[in-house]
Amino acid sequence: MADDRPRILYITHRVPYPPDKGDRIRNYHVLREMAERARVWLVALADEPVVEEHRRALAALCERVETVQVANKGRWLQAGWSLLCGKSLSEGLFREQALIALLPELTAEANFHSVMISASSLASCLDAPGLAKLPKHVDLVDVDSQKWLDFAAASRSPKNWLYRLEGGRVRALETRLTASVQTLCLVSKAETELFNGFTHPDAAITASNGVDLDYFHPQPDVAELPACVFVGAMDYFPNVDAAVWYATTIHPQVREQFPEAEFHIVGRKPTAHVQKLAAIPGVRVLGTVPDVRPHVAAARLAVCPIRVARGLQNKVIEAMAMAKPTLSTPAAMAALQATPGHDLLQLHSADDWVRAICELWLDGPRRTALGQAARQYVQSHHHWHRCVRPLIDRVVG
Repeated sequence: MADDRPRILYITHRVPYPPDKGDRIRNYHVLREMAERARVWLVALADEPVVEEHRRALAALCERVETVQVANKGRWLQAGWSLLCGKSLSEGLFREQALIALLPELTAEANFHSVMISASSLASCLDAPGLAKLPKHVDLVDVDSQKWLDFAAASRSPKNWLYRLEGGRVRALETRLTASVQTLCLVSKAETELFNGFTHPDAAITASNGVDLDYFHPQPDVAELPACVFVGAMDYFPNVDAAVWYATTIHPQVREQFPEAEFHIVGRKPTAHVQKLAAIPGVRVLGTVPDVRPHVAAARLAVCPIRVARGLQNKVIEAMAMAKPTLSTPAAMAALQATPGHDLLQLHSADDWVRAICELWLDGPRRTALGQAARQYVQSHHHWHRCVRPLIDRVVG
């Protein structure tokens, strides 16, 4: 029987499997939902070897899978050249000639209904021969230009100059895309309102992130440790800043009242700065782990002390899905519709953090109530199918 579903070309800036970090998680679930309604040809840049198991997992969802290995040699020179030519570093870093060359071959083989890219940094792909007449869709996810401007505000010279320049270049790219694509999508209403504010009303739509509620589920039988846990990629500036700030400012004050208190840092590729935090009494830098869930389940509290944040923090909604009482900065929960004080705690100053942790430390019923409300919130607001449907509807038609 002929498969008359539309054929979609989906180009991602990283291989969307395994879904173990922010962009991969979203891209994998977008792919999975899209594959329910369309025949997907996936083309992904690969910045590390793609093992056969991962390729098979993607092939089960796609009609065709192509991966293009990133040529790391000279990549930053290409990014620098992009900057000298008036474009962003990001565009140069993700402009891979082998990818650009592959696209005309694919469009000659298949009659695509539309094409979607996973980030603004792949915008050069949309100019490839054969794609000109196709409807184009861009999953921006976050307002990346604002991310760079936020980094500039939080950094010192000379990094702040470079971040500010990158922010301006990316914003120019984001603005240009509004005139050349059918859909621009962001992860939260807050991000969409920001984007539409510097472009024009209704320039972008919103499709939030979900949580795999079967995978991230409560584990009440796991023995609890006297620990606060923070999960995230530990080579990413906002996570590094958060880990350092919490370990040096909040944790010692909590430990003054509760000497048994520990702070567990879980996440891939911890920088040297993060690794040094292990010298602080009670701080454990666990680094890369095969599965974050046992560490979240065992902790007394989940914390997200990020001070510079854009978009939706998967680490927050994953902890909430596990019914873990969760504490967050305003920046880390700006994309959520959760009610502070009921679904999770929103904390501003260092004093607020210390006070809240110490109040919760011995209050088991309050922790349980927060955890139950957190799980209920995620069940209501972060089901993947409902979250990404506005985007899939646009792409598939």
